[in-house]
Amino acid sequence: MQAVQVHVPGGPEQLMLVDLPQPQPGPGQVRIKAKAIGVGRPDVLIRNGTYKWMPPLPAIPGAELAGVIDAVGAGVDQWQLGDRVLVSARELEQRGGCYVQAMVVNQEAPYRLPLAVSFEDAVSLPNLQLALALMRVAGQPQGDLPSVLITGASGGVAGMLCQVAKSRGFTTLGTSRTEAKSRDALAQGFDHVIGPGPTSMNERVLAITQGKGVDLVFDHLGGQSLVDGLHSLAPLGTLVSYNIVQGMPTQDVFGLLRKWLGKSLAVRCFSMHTLDQDPLARRALMLSAIDLMAQGIVKAPVHQIFQLSDVRRTHELLDLGLASGKIVMHP
Repeated sequence: MQAVQVHVPGGPEQLMLVDLPQPQPGPGQVRIKAKAIGVGRPDVLIRNGTYKWMPPLPAIPGAELAGVIDAVGAGVDQWQLGDRVLVSARELEQRGGCYVQAMVVNQEAPYRLPLAVSFEDAVSLPNLQLALALMRVAGQPQGDLPSVLITGASGGVAGMLCQVAKSRGFTTLGTSRTEAKSRDALAQGFDHVIGPGPTSMNERVLAITQGKGVDLVFDHLGGQSLVDGLHSLAPLGTLVSYNIVQGMPTQDVFGLLRKWLGKSLAVRCFSMHTLDQDPLARRALMLSAIDLMAQGIVKAPVHQIFQLSDVRRTHELLDLGLASGKIVMHP
């Protein structure tokens, strides 16, 4: 079978398409034939060797794979040949491993996919799982007509956050760096998107919220974006930081919280790795995500489809910030 490996960390050119033996399931294991493979930023971190939970080299990136079970090992009692499933690397002993045409996992790892969820849509489910976790840790603001600001609005997690928030009665605001990405974010359902303009983000947030500010901010960019988000919060508002793609803020965040002490603001950092040792909670979130997508309450973003052999191009798009929605590879 074909797979993608990283032997030496670096740029997209380090993604090597290799031939490996077809894996065979052992006792209690199943083999999954890939139909769709998700591509995301954790894969970039594995590629460049900076992922905090880095698998050993040579490493196979990839956090999401959807397909069908085509072989079962002795003692498997949960699955049959042809069952449609999703594998998330969050359920594996080590991260990565999904840039393959077939993979073997313990029978407890996969999630069953209903027919209402396509394979291409299914690889966005871990983003929805993260969105549900983020909404849970942020909590529901008190009062009527809550509002939320989500940075990098055209991204896959941001689109899921938007839909979950709207289903819970939030007015959704997003940020975008380009007009094209602003259009993509509006197509994902955002009520307002703050793109490039002559006035500051905070001024536009205040105009949209009639001077109040937003109750919640979800920020994965870090840097100045985190500071701007903090400045845009309403009294008693909360900012949840779940990544720092643009690096750490250069300003003293605690100093800013003290500066705006009269607003009693909160900052929280969150990672899905918090649930690494809580499989029941983690899997419950995914089952909720599958149910929401199967019912059509939350829809997967528009896909950009590539072949596994085009893997370097997918990472070039991520590195250049040109990816919108979800990048999906067919094996």
